[in-house]
Amino acid sequence: MLRIAVQAKGRLYEETMLLLTESGIKLESGKRLLLIPARNFPIEVLFLRDDDIPQSVADGVADIGIVGENEYEEKNKKVNLVKRLGFSKCRLSLAIPKEVEYTEPSWFNGKVIATSYPEILNKYLKKKNIAADTHIITGSVEVAPSIGLADAIFDIVSSGSTLVTNHLKEVEVVMKSEALLISNPHLSEEKKAVLDELLFRIEAVQMAEDKKYVLMNVPSENLEKIIEVLPGMKSPTIMPLAKEGWNSLHVVIEEKRFWDIIGKLKSFGAEGILVLPIEKMIL
Repeated sequence: MLRIAVQAKGRLYEETMLLLTESGIKLESGKRLLLIPARNFPIEVLFLRDDDIPQSVADGVADIGIVGENEYEEKNKKVNLVKRLGFSKCRLSLAIPKEVEYTEPSWFNGKVIATSYPEILNKYLKKKNIAADTHIITGSVEVAPSIGLADAIFDIVSSGSTLVTNHLKEVEVVMKSEALLISNPHLSEEKKAVLDELLFRIEAVQMAEDKKYVLMNVPSENLEKIIEVLPGMKSPTIMPLAKEGWNSLHVVIEEKRFWDIIGKLKSFGAEGILVLPIEKMIL
């Protein structure tokens, strides 16, 4: 049984649980528990605070974990980075009161900076040769300047709405963060096999993200022109129709590219264009 540590609440929790669900992992339903086994896969989910996940994986309390890159860097534990997952993206930034004039990082010399990420912050300050005091806060870091605890803050920024609410402005992005899959360095061969299967499922789900399966009827005389404008994966599938001079063309494309090429497809005579979602994709 492979044990995975997952954040107990918040956006990372929601996106992680969605990924597990789309990977075909069905968890026992009912009352919220600390540890929940899957019904159809040799895995159990351990719910923890996000900042406890790197330590739990390093100590072997959990075999693997999904954690924000910010906590991975801050805790700096001896774990293996298995995969970048691409969701729960945010950034760690320095912010100051919006009415303060700011030109460059040297502004922070002699200032007090409130943060929950002192290790990352101090590395940045050292790199920039900035002498500032770090005030460690667990909780609502963004209120520190307004109550006189600090001159600035160093914290997670997603949409930036929290900064606006607290009359702050983002002035320096120190690092970008996303969800990471980490593992204990000493997994047994049996657990490595389960992890490999889990990775296979995750990659199949992620491969299908933002991609569409497109079917269309195309005239044979313009077939080569249409193929040239299709940014598909490998070559498209082409099947002749009962109507002479026409073919059915099937291709997988990124959704964001579809509207860029739809005009060209129509100008080359493509008809009956059907766009379908893809749930999983295995190469």
